[in-house]
Amino acid sequence: MINILHIKNIGIIDEISINFNEGLNILTGETGAGKTLIIDALNIISGDRFSKEMIRKGEEYSFVEAQITSKDSNEENIVSREIHSNGRNICKINGRLVTVNELKEFMNKFVDIHGQNDNQNILNAKEQIEYLDKFCGSTLKDIKEEYMEYYESYLYINKELSSNYGDEKEKQRKLDLLKYQLNEIEQANLRVDEEEKLENEFKIINNSEKIYQNVNEANFQIENNALEAIDIAVRKIEKIQEYNKNYESIANTLKSTYYDLQEIGRELQEKDFTLDENKKLEISERLDLIYSLKRKYGNNIEEIIQYKEKIKEEIQQIEGLEEYIIKLNKEKSQVEIKMYNLAQKLNELRTAGANKLSRKINEELQDLEMQNAKFYVRINYNNKNKFIRSGLDIVEFYIKTNIGEDEKSLSKIASGGETSRIMLAIKTVLAKVDNCKTLIFDEIDTGISGLAADRVGEKLKLISKTHQILIVTHLANIAAKGKYNYFIYKETENNKTKTKVNLLNEQETLREIARIASGNITEISLEHAKELRNKNTKIA
Repeated sequence: MINILHIKNIGIIDEISINFNEGLNILTGETGAGKTLIIDALNIISGDRFSKEMIRKGEEYSFVEAQITSKDSNEENIVSREIHSNGRNICKINGRLVTVNELKEFMNKFVDIHGQNDNQNILNAKEQIEYLDKFCGSTLKDIKEEYMEYYESYLYINKELSSNYGDEKEKQRKLDLLKYQLNEIEQANLRVDEEEKLENEFKIINNSEKIYQNVNEANFQIENNALEAIDIAVRKIEKIQEYNKNYESIANTLKSTYYDLQEIGRELQEKDFTLDENKKLEISERLDLIYSLKRKYGNNIEEIIQYKEKIKEEIQQIEGLEEYIIKLNKEKSQVEIKMYNLAQKLNELRTAGANKLSRKINEELQDLEMQNAKFYVRINYNNKNKFIRSGLDIVEFYIKTNIGEDEKSLSKIASGGETSRIMLAIKTVLAKVDNCKTLIFDEIDTGISGLAADRVGEKLKLISKTHQILIVTHLANIAAKGKYNYFIYKETENNKTKTKVNLLNEQETLREIARIASGNITEISLEHAKELRNKNTKIA
C-alpha cells in the first residue's frame, strides 16, 4: 500500500505530503483545487507519460516520491521520479536509478489506477489469463504447475535442438565448412617456426645481387689493402721488438689478425650468390599460403594449429549429434503428449471458470445500475499445438456496454466513469485473488447518482476490506463510505496559488459531506450527512 505520497511542483501544487491509510481513502474538494493533480502524480510515479506543461509555472522540474509497503511482507520501498523542463527524467527505486519502463513494471505490482489516464493491469490481455486462473482456484493451479514443469523441459529441448546446428541441412552445411577448413590447414602441413625462417631466406634470395656486390668489394679490400697493410705493419714491429718485449706481443696479434682476414677472404670467395628464381618463387608461394591461412584462422601459425584442433573436436561433436538429436526428439514427443493432455484439462477448467466469472461480473454490473452491460471471457483454443506458458489457451476479456453494440476487448473501451464502474465490478469479484493491493479510482462517479452511487460506494467499501482504496469523488453517497476522508483545497500566498490537503476528523467529515450534498452547510445538510454516515456504519 501507499503510505506517503510527496508531490512537488505539479500544476498548482507547490509541495505537499499526504499520509494515506489502509481501507477506503476518500479525496474531495472544490473544483480546481488539485484533486486530479494528485491522481496525475500517482500516474507519474507509476511510470505514465508526463507532459512538461504540468511543471509548476516558474519551476524547472517536478518531483514525485512515494513510500510503499508490501502488505504480505511489510517490506518498505521508496520510489521517486524527477522530471525537468529540458526533458531530463530521473527514476529511482530504493535509491537505484532505473528506466521508466522498470519503474512502471515495479509499480504495477502495487498500484492499479482507474480513470482518465488508465494504468490498469487488468486491461492488459497478457494479465487477464492470470486473473482467470487465480479465480479458477487450486485445482487449476496444481495442473498449471505440473504443465509448467513440462513446459520448461520443452523449452530446454527446443533450445538444445536449435543450438545443435538446427535442422539437418544446416548441420550438414556446418560440417562441410569445418571439413573444408580442416583439409585446407592440414594440406598446408605447417610448422611453428617455419615462417620466420622462410622470411629470412626470401630476404637473402631477393637481395642476392646487392649481397654479391658488397661481398666482392669486401673481399677485394681484404686481399688488396688490409692484408698488405697488416703485412707491412708486422715487419715494422718485428724490427723493434728486440728493444721491448711488448712489441713482440703486438706483432703476434697482428700476425693472428692477418691469418683471420685470410680465412674470412676464403669464406667470402666460397659463398654462392647465384640467384635461384625457382627457389624464390617456391618460398614466395609458401609465404602467401601462410599469410592466407593467418587471415582466416589465426594471427600466427601456432594459433592456426590450435584452431585446427578445435575444428577436429567440433567435427567429432557434430558427427556424434545424430544419436543425441534422435534422443531429444523422442523426449520432445513424450513431453508434448504430456503437455497436450494437461493443456486440455486447463482448457476445461478455464472454460467452466470463464462462464462462472462472466456470470458473477455481470451480476455486479447489474448491481451497479449497468443493466445493459454484458461481460464475456473469451478463450481461444490453439488446435495447432503451439504451446505457450499458459498451455494452449489465449484468454481475453470482452464487454458490451449497450444493447445493439458489438462486444469489444476490455482494453479498447472508453475511459471515464463507465469504465471505472466496469473495473469496480471486476475487482469486486476478483478481490480475493488480486495481488495488486492499492486501487485508485478517478471519475468513478461520472454520470451516476442515487441508487447507483450507493451501490458504487458499497462495492468500494467491500473491496477496501482487502485492498487500500484511493478515490476522488464528487458524490456525498460515496464520500460517506470513507474510512479516511481528505479535503483538497487551495490557498493564495504571495500572489501564488497552492494546493493544500487535510485529513478530516469525524466532525469535519460530516461538514464536507454536507457541503458536497447541497453546496452549503446547513442544519438540514448536516442531518443528511449524519444519515449517510450512519448508513455507512450499518454497511461496515
